[in-house]
Amino acid sequence: MTLSLLLACLWAFLANILAMLPSRDNLWRRAYFLIAIGVPILGYVTWQNGPWVGLLVLAAGMSILRWPIIYLARWIRRAVK
Repeated sequence: MTLSLLLACLWAFLANILAMLPSRDNLWRRAYFLIAIGVPILGYVTWQNGPWVGLLVLAAGMSILRWPIIYLARWIRRAVK
């Protein structure tokens, strides 16, 4: 297993641990933190393992952070109208 995939697995583990802890802001600060550290890890995975593995890791990250993606899609839909 490459270092980038190990970091992606640690990111997913951290995301699940952070989701279990109570929060007053509905976990949004943690989501921003996870996005900020997840994007460089995703780039590293794609660079080291290729675009197909990068897309799989992107899909895994999107499944974990689904609400920011849903709100982004809604915002884009409103902006296009």
